[in-house]
Amino acid sequence: MADYPQHLIRNLVLRDGTPIVIRPIRPDDAEREQAFVRNLSEQSRYMRFMTTLNQLPPKKLAFFTDIDYQRHLALLATIVRDGQEVEIGVSRYVADKTPGECEFAVVVADAWQGKGVASRLMRALIEAARDNGYTLIEGLVFASNQKMLELSRGLGFEVHAIPGEGETVRVVRQLSTPLPAPQAA
Repeated sequence: MADYPQHLIRNLVLRDGTPIVIRPIRPDDAEREQAFVRNLSEQSRYMRFMTTLNQLPPKKLAFFTDIDYQRHLALLATIVRDGQEVEIGVSRYVADKTPGECEFAVVVADAWQGKGVASRLMRALIEAARDNGYTLIEGLVFASNQKMLELSRGLGFEVHAIPGEGETVRVVRQLSTPLPAPQAA
C-alpha cells in the first residue's frame, strides 16, 4: 500500500456551519464504511450501487478500504458525534482501462443530502484525480437521478446518452478545465 496522502485532508465548514473533515479512506475504516452503507436508505444504496444490497460483502469492503491512493482513491466526509468520527459521505475514483481516465462514484448519507457534502467531496476528488495525472473523469448516473445530474452539470460535467440504454447516462468531465466557482448558499 502507498503512503497515506495526508495532504488530501481538508477541514471544511458546510453552509449551515457544520464542521466536516474530508480525508482519504484507510483500511481501518472498514467498519465505519460498512456502518455507513447499512445506514443508507434503500433508495440511496440503489442510486449508488445500481443494485439492492444491505451491506458490503467482505471482498467489496476490502476493495473499498484497502486502496493504493493513485489508481483508486476514496475520500470520506466525516463529522464528530459524541466523540466518535462518523462517515457522512464518500466519493471515489477508480482508474479506467483507458490510460489517464478514471470512473467516479459518490454517495451521501440521507440526513446530509442537500447540505453541500456531495459537492465538497466531488471537488476534492476532481482535484486529486487531476493531481494524480488523470485527464478525464466519468461516471454512470441513473437518468432519473436529477440531483446527481444537477450536481454533475454544476461541476462542469457533460451528460451523454448511452446508445441503446435509456436508464443510465454517462457524465464526463475533462480535468484540464478549471472547476466552476462554488455556488453560494
